[in-house]
Amino acid sequence: MLAIELISDVMLPVHTSDSIQKVLDRMIEFRVRHLPIVNEEQFLGLVAENDLIAETDYQTPLGALALSLVNPYVLEDQHIYDVIRMFYELQLTVVPVLDAKKNYLGLVSINALTQHFALLTAVEQPGGIIVLEINNKNNSLAHMSQIVESDNAQILSSYVRTFPDSTRMEVTLKVNKQDISAIIATFLRYEYDIKATFNHNDENDNSRDRYNSLMNYLNL
Repeated sequence: MLAIELISDVMLPVHTSDSIQKVLDRMIEFRVRHLPIVNEEQFLGLVAENDLIAETDYQTPLGALALSLVNPYVLEDQHIYDVIRMFYELQLTVVPVLDAKKNYLGLVSINALTQHFALLTAVEQPGGIIVLEINNKNNSLAHMSQIVESDNAQILSSYVRTFPDSTRMEVTLKVNKQDISAIIATFLRYEYDIKATFNHNDENDNSRDRYNSLMNYLNL
């Protein structure tokens, strides 16, 4: 998914001639703390709420203010991950999108990003979640996929979380089955460390205990 696909059709930019009051009203209306400043198609910068609230005369035009943010933006063909990184690193509520000539095309709002991130991670689809803790040298998504597919299931989404000064990482898998007990048992058989599981069939999951009980039964 590219930045151009995330652009909001509702939220318009502000102009240097707009008053502080008008810009603050726009921020309140859309529940954001930032807005892009545009003249014609030229992107001039991003105004933050903190740039405005210290002023005493709210009829002052926006062009008379100094902006606290360097012109942050993404290009239209950048991936959604670049947009997420911009939101995270600068703590923004909107991210401007420009074309290759640096002309303003629109913006991505934090609300739109949340909706698209839900689609990206398949949170709206029913299924189970398995959180594995593995050594980073053993990070083989192909092997994890084989384990999931062995129970006629598929991985809908996955993401990795790393830890500073550690060779361990956390891998979260969303699969398209709610009953993930057989998948969990196979992961345990291959000596994966299961940190947590979530599904709609067992809120207090005790998969390792059930697996050990099964193994003890089979060894009788």
